[in-house]
Amino acid sequence: MKVRKAQANEDEKKKRKKAVLFCLSKDLKNIVLEDGKEILQGDLGTTVEDPYRHFVQMLPPNDCRYALYDATYETKETKKEDLVFIFWAPDSAPLKSKMIYASSKDAIKKKFEGIKHEWQVNGFDDLKDRHTLAEKLGGSSVISLEGSPI
Repeated sequence: MKVRKAQANEDEKKKRKKAVLFCLSKDLKNIVLEDGKEILQGDLGTTVEDPYRHFVQMLPPNDCRYALYDATYETKETKKEDLVFIFWAPDSAPLKSKMIYASSKDAIKKKFEGIKHEWQVNGFDDLKDRHTLAEKLGGSSVISLEGSPI
């Protein structure tokens, strides 16, 4: 997943990923794309009304995940699109899972170009509203995220 600035046709735009989740394989040796845990640009406005809220609901309450989120936001000066790497490690996750995910984090980050922000999240309280992500993206200069005012 990479933020692209170039113009693309409509079909290509619809297939682009807005958000994806990654998990460890069953044998705990590989990092894989989690089946069914993605938001496509083409889903926005049809099956997904609020991409941020939908993304938060995709996260498992009791296990770790890696995520890439293509955040669209507006500052007082301009509109922006940044790729955010999220390490989801809820307090309720097993200690072994937290340790494996933490030790593998750098390996997956190296595979992706264009990551502008990194965010470790330890529970749904950290994600409950857009303000926390807006702070990571640009602090008080962010006035809207995913088309919704902050």
